Amino acid sequence: MPHGDIETYHQDGKWRNKVEGESGSESTHDTKERAVSAGRDMARSRKVEHIIKNMDGTIAERSSYGHDPRNIPG
Repeated sequence: MPHGDIETYHQDGKWRNKVEGESGSESTHDTKERAVSAGRDMARSRKVEHIIKNMDGTIAERSSYGHDPRNIPG
């Protein structure tokens, strides 16, 4: 995952958001819905990608709110 992207994931009974490459940049939530909403807001304000994972760690959804590395003009 590129530096600065937001990842929403489940760990230790909580839903969490973290900014890739930044220590201490994590938020914790009781529900996936609240974590996804907070993560989406973080990604939009930073203009980065938001990666949402299922409880098993598989990627459920990806959304880009700015720089999309797959959308390179050519």
